Amino acid sequence: MLIEERILTLFRRNCQHTLTYWSVFFSFGLSIAFLGPTIQDLKCQTGSTLQEITWVFFSQQFCLLIGSSIGGAFTKTLFWALIALFLSSLIISVVFAIIPLCYNVLLLAVAMAASGLAMGIIDTIANIQLVSIYKKDSAIFLQALHFFIGLGALVSPLIADPFISEHCPGSNSTENATEIIHHFRSCFRSPVILTESSPHSEPLEEKANVAYAFWIMALINLPVPIAVFVLMYQEKLLPFCPNSTPRLLDKDELAMETKAPEGTEISEPDDAGFHHGGHGNIFSCCMNGSLRGLPVTFFGIHILGGLVLFMTEGIMGVYAGFVYTYAVSAPMSLHAKMAAYLNCIFWAAVTAGRLVSIPLSYRFRSVHLLVVNLAGVIVTLLLLLILYTNRVFLFVGTTLLGLFISSVFPCLVAYTEDILEYRGCATTVLVTTAGMGEMTLQVLVGSLIQKKGTYSFLVCGLAIGCLGFVFFLSVILCNHIHRNLTGASKKAAMVEAPPAPAPPASEKVAPEQKVAVIQTESFKCDSG
Repeated sequence: MLIEERILTLFRRNCQHTLTYWSVFFSFGLSIAFLGPTIQDLKCQTGSTLQEITWVFFSQQFCLLIGSSIGGAFTKTLFWALIALFLSSLIISVVFAIIPLCYNVLLLAVAMAASGLAMGIIDTIANIQLVSIYKKDSAIFLQALHFFIGLGALVSPLIADPFISEHCPGSNSTENATEIIHHFRSCFRSPVILTESSPHSEPLEEKANVAYAFWIMALINLPVPIAVFVLMYQEKLLPFCPNSTPRLLDKDELAMETKAPEGTEISEPDDAGFHHGGHGNIFSCCMNGSLRGLPVTFFGIHILGGLVLFMTEGIMGVYAGFVYTYAVSAPMSLHAKMAAYLNCIFWAAVTAGRLVSIPLSYRFRSVHLLVVNLAGVIVTLLLLLILYTNRVFLFVGTTLLGLFISSVFPCLVAYTEDILEYRGCATTVLVTTAGMGEMTLQVLVGSLIQKKGTYSFLVCGLAIGCLGFVFFLSVILCNHIHRNLTGASKKAAMVEAPPAPAPPASEKVAPEQKVAVIQTESFKCDSG
């Protein structure tokens, strides 16, 4: 059998929860990939400059980071976790619906910021909830969770493509086209061909209406909040419904599934089955009183694991954002239409890699998959740097990079939580630092490309990949030290523990001893 019956039983028992969390990640992916293809239409719709649109999308990324950092605060109970997911997924549908009505750049910025906040909350909560449910078996389910991001990121551009227009009728912008292209590519991940029409250009005979694309995406996303609402109803968490007393988990079954090793203390779960002292926002984790007395390696694992994802998620954002710029520039000089396929190939490879990683994460340990993936990222970037004039290998390398980097995030979350025995706020820290890397490194690499040229795009990618691998080796070393320290402390606690009280004499005498005593007494009587 491909998967153990125990894991299948766990999935069947938590099937509705798991499918709901997967669906909200599809909503996350749907939101993250529609920006690039529709940027020209949004610019024309709001009558703004490209620089203003850049700050609109930056507001979304910034609020996504805020949402990621505060999302863990809603996971203390199942009720608040599902409420946050319901509102966040509903906000995304509402934002899709109102974007075509935002004719002012400020209104568009507010809408994008709201969607970014919702995306960040979804990112943190879905990861934490799956880890809370499956614990040491969470790797395979996290891989599937992140597969749905790639699936949503593939669906979104396909929906938008028939409705977008490449030109802005009636535009009287006099911005230099080259400066526009460089500025745009330095801030966004999705490639788009920007063409400024001349003031004397003829109006287009037929104009595609991108509003239909946004409304279609709003309808496609609408079943997601409905699924979350149904889950709340099934769990009897709706206060306005009859018989809405929250349903308790079967504690005997929960204890069998999440039995901790001897000497490990487990906090008492609340009515929804979740721990109060575990995951909060990134600040409550630092102020948690239960962290006192923990070794420095506990915090080192959080920091180093976050730095690994800071680098790898940064590479993903940088490559998706600038591979088009690199391809159309010298010495590659690909045709614009052909170069546009690179971004689609990259996201398709990421999606396929996460799908393939689902069975692999069951067969192999997360640490082994991480070593292979990070080494593959470095080797691929090195080959792209060496064969920088080979057009065929650019497509091959893009595919390989997407496959290798796709499963780093879920594998590292599973590995780090396994090290820390699922008692800390590692998931919140990792999600937040990953978002910081994706936002920060795109801006830094984009500015460097403008100053040094597109070739620095691959140099920066290779340097970031090497740093990520070094940080990962540091995580492994820190894990070894952490296990030695925590193992020694447990042994010391066992030595210092007082011996158990001796049982009463009547209880501690074995049956054989009782027989021997009776025989001795009878012998004494006979001899007397």
